[in-house]
Amino acid sequence: MAQIFQRTADAWLRLFLTGLAIAIPGIFLLLAILAVNPTQYGAALGFAPQQPVAFSHRHHAGELGISCVNCHVSAERAASAGFPPIETCMACHSQIWTNAEELEPVREAFLAGEPIAWTRVHDLPDFVYFDHGVHVQAGVACASCHGDVTQMPLLQKAEPMTMRFCLDCHRDPAPNLVAREAVYDPHPHSDEYERLSLFMASARVQNPEALDNCNACHR
Repeated sequence: MAQIFQRTADAWLRLFLTGLAIAIPGIFLLLAILAVNPTQYGAALGFAPQQPVAFSHRHHAGELGISCVNCHVSAERAASAGFPPIETCMACHSQIWTNAEELEPVREAFLAGEPIAWTRVHDLPDFVYFDHGVHVQAGVACASCHGDVTQMPLLQKAEPMTMRFCLDCHRDPAPNLVAREAVYDPHPHSDEYERLSLFMASARVQNPEALDNCNACHR
């Protein structure tokens, strides 16, 4: 009777099963790690892209004490916090550091009447809806999402901005709520549940359970 399988078939089968036995636990371990604690790579924590101008939040917001809304003027009332118009930059730099080489892109943009092409550090997917105005008016501190920018020479991503990150806050928002005047404080102290009712009113929801409904962020 003719031989059905080649002489090496058994060896190849053993090799395949050995590889499978090694690969499957490794895959499950990797998935478990990602599920329990997303890596810095996956969450892009510390992401600090090069910018056309080396704008230092540590200098402007920290050392000079300039408020967030001096530059991000729509953060209190619109979905997007917005980037500062070039006129905001030149309001100061037409008088100070007027010939600084690092500010040449600012002067060029002003003369051309064009905005500076900043690189986004926080860029949510298009299928996610986030409203800065609602969160700011409700008393969610900027530092809750952006970290302490007063210590960042170049803005970097301080929080993962993942769905889990948002849901953790939506399911228990009170620890992130502060007095309205403390929203821009880099080290805010929570007012806990005293602020919860204001948050619920600002978010236009009737009960805390509604905050983690899909349509709260996906519209």
